[in-house]
Amino acid sequence: MTLVVVIIILALIFDYINGFHDAANSIATVVSTKVLTPFQAVLWAAIFNCVAYFIFQDHAVANTISKTVHKEFITLPVILSGLIAAIFWNLLTWWYGIPSSSSHTLIGGLAGAAIAHAIAMKGIGVNWGTIIESDTIIKTILFIFLAPLIGMFISIFITIVTIMRNVWLRIGIIALTTFLTFLLFDNFESSKINETSLKFLKIDKYKTEIKDTKEKLALNPTDSSLIKTLATAEDKLNKANANFEKLQPLLNDYDKIGATAIAKEAYNKGLLKDIEASRLKDDVRNANGFLILEARAVDSKEATEAYKKAKELTEKYKGPLALYCNKTISLDSTMIALNNIYPIEGYNKQKVQSKISNFNIENALKKDIEKSDNRVIAWGIVFTSILFCLIYLYVEKYRTPTAYKVANMFKKLQLFSSAAFSIGHGGNDAQKVMGIIGVALISSGQIQNFSDLPSWVPISCYLAIGLGTMSGGWKIVKTMGTKITKVTPLEGVAAETAGAFTLFFTGQMGIPVSTTHTITGSIMGVGATKRLSAVRWGVTINLLWAWILTIPVSGLLAALVYYIVSLF
Repeated sequence: MTLVVVIIILALIFDYINGFHDAANSIATVVSTKVLTPFQAVLWAAIFNCVAYFIFQDHAVANTISKTVHKEFITLPVILSGLIAAIFWNLLTWWYGIPSSSSHTLIGGLAGAAIAHAIAMKGIGVNWGTIIESDTIIKTILFIFLAPLIGMFISIFITIVTIMRNVWLRIGIIALTTFLTFLLFDNFESSKINETSLKFLKIDKYKTEIKDTKEKLALNPTDSSLIKTLATAEDKLNKANANFEKLQPLLNDYDKIGATAIAKEAYNKGLLKDIEASRLKDDVRNANGFLILEARAVDSKEATEAYKKAKELTEKYKGPLALYCNKTISLDSTMIALNNIYPIEGYNKQKVQSKISNFNIENALKKDIEKSDNRVIAWGIVFTSILFCLIYLYVEKYRTPTAYKVANMFKKLQLFSSAAFSIGHGGNDAQKVMGIIGVALISSGQIQNFSDLPSWVPISCYLAIGLGTMSGGWKIVKTMGTKITKVTPLEGVAAETAGAFTLFFTGQMGIPVSTTHTITGSIMGVGATKRLSAVRWGVTINLLWAWILTIPVSGLLAALVYYIVSLF
């Protein structure tokens, strides 16, 4: 438990460092355009870093980070080594004023330490594909290049639209773009609700179980226990799929009826009956120390045997728990029945009782669905677009437009665009540390999966990154605000708005992108709209090398740290 506490403290320190390392992302343009003083800018950015906590309900990026490495190779020393390497690289790049990616540092560190751990366990010939989640790493590497390009193209588009002389054409393009964006985010919400519901009904788990069992059967086709296991898993999957098909029409009406009505209707129709006792079983055996046994299973053969025994016996918990859910037996009788199947430790009895008595399958489904709701983000984009359009109309139709008035308008708009980018920065980067803390809690047996993450984790992560942002990062501010290209208030609005949209977009997809890369690409975009020579391409090429090297260098550092840590 001591090592878990150390990792959590280090993770929050990393989050704090991430804040002042990436402070320039949010404040460079407002400082360079003199819209805000440096102190006002960091305070403004820090506040909206924390506001992100109330906006990002679905922690998709954190979930992605937590799955960077396969569970078998995640241990507390691996997480510790990855964090130490990430902190070192972040401080080094901050010292030299290089706007590198804290996100990629973290991913590279975790992957490098895990590979070192796997080699130590299984030898140099171990398949890296079995250690790290290839899809996550490939997406992350791909977006090293795509995130700045997306930011660049959006900032170019915004700048071109903004300087159009025909205000009505400008407003028409903004309205069309906003409508298409709203549809895009609505599609993200629907996809996430379906994905969450599939997971809630354990369809993904049953598919994995069937796949693993078939692989074992291919090696031993006559094994009767495997044949029985496969038949049981296929039966569960068929029932779950049938229930999901009946649930899907309700999910499609989420915007009209809401999560509460969906959960209630699903329960009344019996769509949650097959899964109710199974989910309660998971909660009960976890409360009885099952996850701690699972975490210890990687350390010794004796621990592995104890875990296998507990897993086999606690599966039988479903019998009495199903009777309890049907109100056939009392809580006391349920506790006695459970204890006879697999003993409940004395210090766990109260916790187990609490899990059983407070369990409500309706509320569980409702909460899972609500996490997919992104209407705050979608309507926030609509509100921002309307605000921009009203300001354009006021300045250009109801007042005589002058260069001074237009410049002053964009200075005021930059407050909104920088706030939006700070929300995206907080929502994106705080989640990465949430993912690391989640991995630590899972590997130590404190929680079963990321959806069980305690509420104090996101709160502390958002506060840590906010405090870090308030500490500033003036060396990187200079690079971002002046060395890439000279930025005007209009261009600052375009760059920050483009960066914010990119972060919201990738956040909905659960892709851990770099806020540094994103805003750098956006700034390059607004510079390129003036003329290509306005961008100091020599500086950007140096930045690109830093971006490319971050993951492999962090991985090598983490591997080295792991071997040092393992000596102790």
